[in-house]
Amino acid sequence: MTSIAAPLRPGAATVRPGIVHLALAVGGFAIGTTEFATMSLLPAMAADFGIDEPTAGHVISAYALGVVVGAPTIAVASARMSRRTLLIVLMTMFAIGNAASAIVPSYHAMLFARFLSGLPHGAYFGIASLVAASLVPPERRTRAVGRIMLGLTIATVVGVPVASLVGQFASWRWALGAVAILALATAALVAHFAPRDPANPTADPLRELNALRRSQVWLTLGTGAIGFGGLFAVYTYLASTLNEVTRVGPGFASIVFMVFGIGMTLGNLIVPRFADRALMPTAGALLLWSAVALALYPLAAHSPALVLIDVLAIGIGGALGTILQTRLMDVAGDAQALAAALNHSAFNVANAIGPMAGGLAIAAGFGLGSTGLVGAGLALGGLAIWAVSLAVARRG
Repeated sequence: MTSIAAPLRPGAATVRPGIVHLALAVGGFAIGTTEFATMSLLPAMAADFGIDEPTAGHVISAYALGVVVGAPTIAVASARMSRRTLLIVLMTMFAIGNAASAIVPSYHAMLFARFLSGLPHGAYFGIASLVAASLVPPERRTRAVGRIMLGLTIATVVGVPVASLVGQFASWRWALGAVAILALATAALVAHFAPRDPANPTADPLRELNALRRSQVWLTLGTGAIGFGGLFAVYTYLASTLNEVTRVGPGFASIVFMVFGIGMTLGNLIVPRFADRALMPTAGALLLWSAVALALYPLAAHSPALVLIDVLAIGIGGALGTILQTRLMDVAGDAQALAAALNHSAFNVANAIGPMAGGLAIAAGFGLGSTGLVGAGLALGGLAIWAVSLAVARRG
């Protein structure tokens, strides 16, 4: 197995992995809050800038573009930097981007600020995952990565509702400002608790690009980019489906969204335990689980009780990101940072493919419930790529 972390400083045996994992998860909580809460804050942003909501929605696209651009660029450019230092820099960048987003005077300035905020996203989760995994035995790597991702999933249960309330009763600017404070707190926690790993002045930044020459890296990224798209196909139109198909009020809809976040949290608590024993079989089983849960969505959407259960099951499928993060550690060779960061670029691709495919189905007249069938198709597409990856690995 390829080494996934640089040697720790002398005395690193005294480092407490749980505390470091918690510190890194706080950063994940900040990122998850700003990523998902921005959707609920769009109406207030649009009113503040004097634009319509579809135009305001471009700030979400600007953030996603920042993630896709920043992940590989930062991973390559920072190859010689110690991971602890890089994490501090990334969280400081994230704080600056969100602080700027909170005070910008115009829509176009907001676009730039959101792009800046997105730049550290993928690289942070990638490097944080490598650091988290380096502090535990190899047979506990996926659980370590899952703890980092818990910050993001708990953000969908706690951070997003709180940010939405702050946006409603104070201002969306205060909500983004609070995220900036959380980012600075993460930088301070990492500086205090994370082990000091040495910088590598002899590292070749271009060596990270070797990851792009490995077929298994591309197959793993493709599994996530397609397979995870199904979750986003449903999530994007969930509010509209609850309103027009399930016919429930905003209060119940809020509960459904919270249940979705609980499902993602449970997934990252439970699924990694199986993945640490059998990584690829668990990934395949989870894609199949997602395909079934998504296929049942058109039926479940007509019943408040059933939609709660089904959305919980769909959320559990979100643990795929954690599993694929560990898979990339195994197949990336000596280009760990780039491969780890690209995982989050792949999921932002999924965040583009899923809503687009679901929107096409709705526009074609198949109804809001059809997003579940679209999602199931995407999950099966991810399963097909997973099968190719497994076959290639067995031949190799």
